[in-house]
Amino acid sequence: MSTTPSVGFSFSQALSAQAAKPAPTVSEPAAKVEPASVSPQALLAADSWQRGEVQLRCVEKWNETHDVVSFRFQGLTPVKFNFKPGQFITFKLDINGVKTYRSYTISSSPSRPFSLMVTIKKIAGGVVSNYLTESLNVGDEVTVTGPDGVFNLVDITADKYLFLSAGCGVTPMHSMSRWLCDTTTDSDIAFVHSAKSVNDVIFADSMASMASRSQQFTLNYVLESADNQHLLTDKHAQTGCATGRLTLEALTKWVPDYQQRTVFVCGPEPYMAAVKLLLQAAEFDMTQFHQESFGDSSAMGIKAATESAASTEQFMLRIGDKDIALTGDQTLLEGIESAKLPIIAACRSGVCGACKCQVVSGTVTSTSQMTLTADEIAAGFVLACSTKLTSDVQLKM
Repeated sequence: MSTTPSVGFSFSQALSAQAAKPAPTVSEPAAKVEPASVSPQALLAADSWQRGEVQLRCVEKWNETHDVVSFRFQGLTPVKFNFKPGQFITFKLDINGVKTYRSYTISSSPSRPFSLMVTIKKIAGGVVSNYLTESLNVGDEVTVTGPDGVFNLVDITADKYLFLSAGCGVTPMHSMSRWLCDTTTDSDIAFVHSAKSVNDVIFADSMASMASRSQQFTLNYVLESADNQHLLTDKHAQTGCATGRLTLEALTKWVPDYQQRTVFVCGPEPYMAAVKLLLQAAEFDMTQFHQESFGDSSAMGIKAATESAASTEQFMLRIGDKDIALTGDQTLLEGIESAKLPIIAACRSGVCGACKCQVVSGTVTSTSQMTLTADEIAAGFVLACSTKLTSDVQLKM
């Protein structure tokens, strides 16, 4: 697959007007901390961050919906963030003395390079999502690494776009849409987002603003609840709304040329599976279908890896000078963590790919190769969370 983007990818033309400004936190007033100011001169002179670990400071925090919070970060040392629209970063956290890693899609665009935005949904019982949304405030510092992910506008090229998302699956699509609207005036974008209700629609104002400025950007919603749909159409008169679930009839009405578009899909696993079946039934060219893992998919992959037919046969996993005994029923991730070796297992939050490692010798079986490129697979890279030994293996991390 070509890695040449369909639009210019020049950071020298990035929008310098987006020097971040402090804003009130959504936390209790007593917890308010004003972030240190950064001069426009320092931002404009900053080096680019393209890969690796970076320390960030939260400079803004606000509620998108009743259970979704967005954060804006800047580098402790001013940097310009260079990434592919749609990629994710991994947070390296210490929660109650436990080192924890979680990945979240970057919801901002590299066309506005002086800050990073992530958008996080609170999840019942979610250790990391609740920690971040409730405890991380303006002025706090975090360490992240990345960016990662092949679900992006550079590794996947297109002439015309069809973005289909549900829930928090809108985050990579928002980054992609913002990038296209900032860098071109003629990007042909059709966007259909699904949500429970008007109150659950993320980025409603931002999406309406982009659609209103471009005649080639169509915006439509599918809502489970019919209540107050006018609140969306009031934002942009050309917005369409349907009740229930996405159907081929609604898609054909809103996007008559969907068969000629490249499709990007992101959302909970049941939603993505339903969209895939819908398009397959319509005889869509599935080589133009691309989906991101978001929600339960990686958890399901881990479950499949750990609940498949049990094997008591024992093999040896060698990493550097360490030998780790594993049964054929255990994943590489279990072995690596048992030896207390450093690995980012962020896929446990539903964004797969952070735990990739390379099999140097030996044989394995994998239940998922999500986010791995064809070249990486050919070179022996696997996902530790969903890979088991079928022989003695030497692994490179």
